[in-house]
Amino acid sequence: MPVHDDRKLFEFLILEGAQAGLNWETILRKRENYRRAFDNFDPAKVANYDRRKITKLLNDEGIIRNRLKIASAIQNARAFLAVQKEFGSFDAYVWEFVKGKPLRRKPGSPVPATTAESDALSRDLKHRGFNFVGSTICYAFMQAVGMVNDHAANCFRYLEIAAKSAR
Repeated sequence: MPVHDDRKLFEFLILEGAQAGLNWETILRKRENYRRAFDNFDPAKVANYDRRKITKLLNDEGIIRNRLKIASAIQNARAFLAVQKEFGSFDAYVWEFVKGKPLRRKPGSPVPATTAESDALSRDLKHRGFNFVGSTICYAFMQAVGMVNDHAANCFRYLEIAAKSAR
C-alpha cells in the first residue's frame, strides 16, 4: 500500500539497506528490535548517533551487527533530513520518481529487479549522500512503500491499489 509518512519511509529505507545480501524474513523477524534500537526510526535522533551509540548497536544481538550498515543508517538519516529541508518532506521528494502515483506492472509480466525509475532514484539518492541505495534496493523500497504495484492482477491488493491510484 502507498506510504506517505516520512518516518515510515525512513524505516523502510533503513530496513532495505539492512536487508542487502540477506533474506527479508531475517529482517522482518528483527523489525521490532530495529525500531527499539533505532529510536523508532526517528531520523533526527539517528542522525545524531555518536560512537557510544554505534558501539551499543554493534553489540545489539537483535539487529544485524554490520558496522557499514549501521554507519549507513546514520549517514542516511542525515541525508534524509537534508532532503526533508529541501523538499518539505521526504514523501514529496521520493514520490516524484513515479509522478505521485504507483506504477503498475503489466499483468503476467515478470517482476523486475530494477527499473528506469529505481535507477534514477538510486542515482539521485547517492548524489545526495545516501548509502546502501543501489537500484535493486531502491526497487525493493519502491515495492515496499507502494510506489510500484507488483501484486498479481488477481490479488485483492492489486485491484485495491489500482482503484486508489485512479482517483
